[in-house]
Amino acid sequence: MKKQLFKYVIWLFGVLLLTPLNAQKRQSEKPNILVIYTDDHRYSGVHALGGMQVKTPNIDALIADGISFTNGYLMGAFSGATCVPSRAMLLTGRNVFELQGQGNIIPTEHKTIGEALQSNNYQTHIVGKWHQDNASLARSFDAGDRLMSRGVYLVDHFRMPMWDWKKDGDYRAEDGYLLVYDDNRKVIRRPVTKDEKRGPFGTERNGPHSSEIFAESAAQFIKGYKKKDPFFMYLAFHAPHDPRQAPLKYKDMYPGEDIVLPPSYMAQHPFDNGDMFLRDEELAVWPRTPEVAKQQLSDYYAIITHLDDQIGKVIASLKESGAYDNTLIVFAGDSGLAVGNHGLMGKQNIYDEDGVHIPFVFAGNLIKDKGGERDALVYNFDIYPTICDFIGINVPSSVTGKSLLPIINKEKTSVRDYSYHAYKQFQRAYRKGDYKLIEYVRANNYDKDSGESIKGSRVTQLFNIKNDPWEVYDLSFFPEFSEKLVIMRKEMREKAIELGDDKKNVEGEKYGFWEFY
Repeated sequence: MKKQLFKYVIWLFGVLLLTPLNAQKRQSEKPNILVIYTDDHRYSGVHALGGMQVKTPNIDALIADGISFTNGYLMGAFSGATCVPSRAMLLTGRNVFELQGQGNIIPTEHKTIGEALQSNNYQTHIVGKWHQDNASLARSFDAGDRLMSRGVYLVDHFRMPMWDWKKDGDYRAEDGYLLVYDDNRKVIRRPVTKDEKRGPFGTERNGPHSSEIFAESAAQFIKGYKKKDPFFMYLAFHAPHDPRQAPLKYKDMYPGEDIVLPPSYMAQHPFDNGDMFLRDEELAVWPRTPEVAKQQLSDYYAIITHLDDQIGKVIASLKESGAYDNTLIVFAGDSGLAVGNHGLMGKQNIYDEDGVHIPFVFAGNLIKDKGGERDALVYNFDIYPTICDFIGINVPSSVTGKSLLPIINKEKTSVRDYSYHAYKQFQRAYRKGDYKLIEYVRANNYDKDSGESIKGSRVTQLFNIKNDPWEVYDLSFFPEFSEKLVIMRKEMREKAIELGDDKKNVEGEKYGFWEFY
């Protein structure tokens, strides 16, 4: 009996001795990385960030379990589809003037974050939306699932054509399929036919919502992941991009008459900003009456809350699988969205909430400053070098963004003292300190459908962004701000030259802002 007791004590001592070593070994392993990227999701589209009526309990929980950057931004775009350059910047760590053209193609010399992580023994996986070329998709990921088909787009979250992952990158329109419900409410797949009608007329009776499809695929991958190497997942949702569809129970959460309009609501934008009549602005009638704006916001909040529930399922899968303890979670939106602000509906502008201000969060067990906030000026292309720095790998030479790890660790308060924003040849903005200058020009324009035209207006705006975050009170014409205006205009031009804001640096651009300024 004593002999057995002695053996048990020795065994227990060995377990206790080894447990800290095993725990230390697990902590020393490179973390998994989950990047969740949402579409047209403005900063105030998260309740914990903007304090608006939208309900986002799962994203709020991420913010409470991490660090949020309150001044996270998209630099801008040379495309009305701002999600194209936004994703190119995220994936390459390069600014908008350093992309190839508008960002549709990622050249091989611009090493993507997936490639950088692959070379450091990460298994890379994609789920959801890809807006770049097939070649860069194939080389950036080892695997993927439920890719949003670019070959066919039916403008319907409940009828979203999908592609299965193909390592050779040879995706064709005819490979697309729909996930629909059969008579027994079982999800089945069927081919996309030539007779499919475009338009948002699908409902939850037809099939699962795109957010549900992507979240389920991501959760299945996480729960089934058994490889020794860490994983990098790029989970790119299409929501809350229009059409702003959500299951009925989410719609019912937001009666239109109860919606409170934000301070920057206007029935009509006061001047032509250069891109007033593209598809985003056609989503609602002019003028945007309070009733119209409230309904648009109601739909926007509904699809965000539905998306939030799906993100919650993905985070739950991390916790259930045990991967949460060693996973860095990055959550960000790709652009702002007006939804009635300043009389606009889309994101083809460089107002904060309407176009460029995004949620920007690093979260999870590995982040120690829970619920922390950082007010440094940062861009989405800083995410890539920050991840590299966080996990201790070299940042590729093609990356020009700045690591935010010193800010996360409170070693620095900032990595830049200004932000600069561009939209096509029509708009430029410069933010420094409490003030933001926006300059608009009337410029030549070429469109393949309508040919040559002249669009836009020569207008200056100056906002105290600290006191007026919704950009309601233009200070540019007050005499007491004349000196501030001169200084900011001079500095904006200097930063334009420094950043390479010239049409010759943006492949395919026929006109440049500064030739009309």
